[in-house]
Amino acid sequence: MIQLKDLSKDTIEKIKSYRYDRIYEKHEGPEQWHYMIERDDAEFIEIAGKPVLLPIDQEHHANITILRTIIDKEEKTITVFFKDTTYVDDPENEWFMAGFVAICDKVPGEEFYIAILYHEWFIIDEHILKP
Repeated sequence: MIQLKDLSKDTIEKIKSYRYDRIYEKHEGPEQWHYMIERDDAEFIEIAGKPVLLPIDQEHHANITILRTIIDKEEKTITVFFKDTTYVDDPENEWFMAGFVAICDKVPGEEFYIAILYHEWFIIDEHILKP
């Protein structure tokens, strides 16, 4: 799996230049990737066998469950529905506290994807929570 520390300085600068749309905890608007990179909190996560950079602190990765992944035919965009239970005390509340959706584009000239949209999402598919 790719790690940020292994990327060239030029690639890191390319990542820092990206922005993403975010709605999270009632905060919304465009965010800049350089904040996540400079805080040293971001790291790639493997989704459907692809390295993906989400605007999530790496300490959350152990609490992330991928619920659904949609990859376009050209493999340029990945849409990911997932839950992050880091701050969920009661599993009964996961449907409205843990759901997220991210749209991630493949970075030109690279083998990884980066989030361009990151939003909270109510987990509306009951069969996902209750198999």
